Amino acid sequence: MYKKWIKPKNNLAIEIKNLSKTYKSSAQDINALSNVNLKIKCGSFYGLLGPNGAGKSTIINILGGTVTKDKGDLKIWGLNIDNHRKQSKLAIGIVPQELNIDAFFTPKDQLELQAGLFNVPKKERITDYILELMELTDKANEYSRKLSGGMRRRLLVAKAMVHNPPIIILDEPTAGVDLELRQKLWNNFKKLNKQGITIILTTHYLEEAEALCDEIAIIHKGKIVANDSKKNLLKLIDKKVL
Repeated sequence: MYKKWIKPKNNLAIEIKNLSKTYKSSAQDINALSNVNLKIKCGSFYGLLGPNGAGKSTIINILGGTVTKDKGDLKIWGLNIDNHRKQSKLAIGIVPQELNIDAFFTPKDQLELQAGLFNVPKKERITDYILELMELTDKANEYSRKLSGGMRRRLLVAKAMVHNPPIIILDEPTAGVDLELRQKLWNNFKKLNKQGITIILTTHYLEEAEALCDEIAIIHKGKIVANDSKKNLLKLIDKKVL
């Protein structure tokens, strides 16, 4: 059984207050984020939508610790990222858009290696459970170069789960994949969410957000322009025009 994390008292998986980030350059400073505020509940399936350059990746990179914020407060599973940098990182798993897998390692080897990088003791590893959850058990000991595109995507999700995070961020996980594969990935994501994992999805596909997400935030030019439940946002669209 997948180990459960104790929920924060305020039931917020991620809390972002007044987050701002400016990328400075000799040519022109770029305001990537401007006073962004988000509250993402534990166990939710949360969609973060916006065009390229809107600021989605900057938020993810700040949460992951690869980009430093200019100002603002961020908490991951109740842990402030400034005061509890290491612990807060353990509460999050990020699935990148790029297929960064080692073609000459088996899926099982890659999960074991990833768990070692996170200093997970061997007796606490749940490699077999994750492989089963991601429907990769039959391919556990085959070279990753032999995996199909869908299996490689699922392997990326599996790698993000080895340290048992209660939050998983999916960064455009179905970009460029066919419709059948997209449906299979959707089913895997729903299964994870039913396990109690909080999922944050960035996507350009509106039908994907509609099919999967409970709540949706829309970011544009570094600012949150909409943030509500999917049901309430759909009510704003009261007619269709062909």
